[in-house]
Amino acid sequence: MSEHALRHRRWVLASRPHGEPVQQNFRLEEGDIPKPGNGQLLLRTVYLSLDPYMRGRMSDAPSYSPPVEIGATMVGGTVSRVVQSNHSEFQTGRLGAGLQRLAEL
Repeated sequence: MSEHALRHRRWVLASRPHGEPVQQNFRLEEGDIPKPGNGQLLLRTVYLSLDPYMRGRMSDAPSYSPPVEIGATMVGGTVSRVVQSNHSEFQTGRLGAGLQRLAEL
């Protein structure tokens, strides 16, 4: 695949749910993937953890965890593969776990 064809997708919070979340509370956005700068990585999410605490983060009520802003990407634990690396400790192809913005890749 050529570099200009690479696009990312991310789910953002479009509105705060009142009661059970519905599809209209989220928006799928697409954009060009920036090249990683010095010391940065480009990751592709392989597995994403959807956890109950995410529901509380969709609300702006007081909580132990700050709320996700409207228009911001939901966050979650991931297992990701390094697609491109400009970091000496992470080689392209490496698989690892970490906290990454929800479904950015």
